[in-house]
Amino acid sequence: MIILDTETVDLPTPAGAMRTHLFRPAAAGKYPGLILYSEIFQVTGPIRRTAAMLAGHGFVVVVPEVYHEFEPPGTVLTYTDAGSARGNELKIAKPLANYDADARACIAFLSGYEQCTGKLGAVGMCLGGHLAFRAALEPQIRAAACLYPTDLHKRSLGLGMNDDTLARCGEISGELLMIFGRQDPHIPAAGRAQIYQALSAAGRSFEWHEFNAAHAFIRDEGPRYNPELARLCHGLMADLFRRALA
Repeated sequence: MIILDTETVDLPTPAGAMRTHLFRPAAAGKYPGLILYSEIFQVTGPIRRTAAMLAGHGFVVVVPEVYHEFEPPGTVLTYTDAGSARGNELKIAKPLANYDADARACIAFLSGYEQCTGKLGAVGMCLGGHLAFRAALEPQIRAAACLYPTDLHKRSLGLGMNDDTLARCGEISGELLMIFGRQDPHIPAAGRAQIYQALSAAGRSFEWHEFNAAHAFIRDEGPRYNPELARLCHGLMADLFRRALA
């Protein structure tokens, strides 16, 4: 039986303190570390439950508040039109360099955390899927699970909407798990093909899954939730990180 401990820490970044939520097994020992990136809504109930699920598999999980420059600590955007509008506004107001600095702050924290082995991975959904992919550009990230990573094929993340994430995929040294819904309007077939071709051309190590599902199908709240596919994807993530971070 695994009992979890949770706490919050404020990590230093060039743009100020970043509120970060920590989930870890309570039992003494060292565990691999994961950065869990949220959707545009920050650390919602579904994100917290995903973090707890991963921690329950034996990982130290940190969940940064991605919009810490703009919103007070602890802010959670609602799954409403207003929440979506605010989240989409902020994802292109934040400079790309700040996203990278946040990733390095999480990596530095986990690398020095006494209960972490120093073997690190990243995982995320929607915006977080893109951020997990981008975090994998950092050499310390040995594996990344990217669930329906938005804006990756459009190069539209961050201030100026002209990111270089996919163009730099050849720099990724770790293993990737890519998961998509075929009925996701944010990543249509042509966009998925663009991502697949870029990874193949770069000779990266990746596993690719497409399901008959809508956007955000793993989120256990709302009408698009597919519990059977979510269960399967949770298993794929746990298998990846157990193998790559052992």
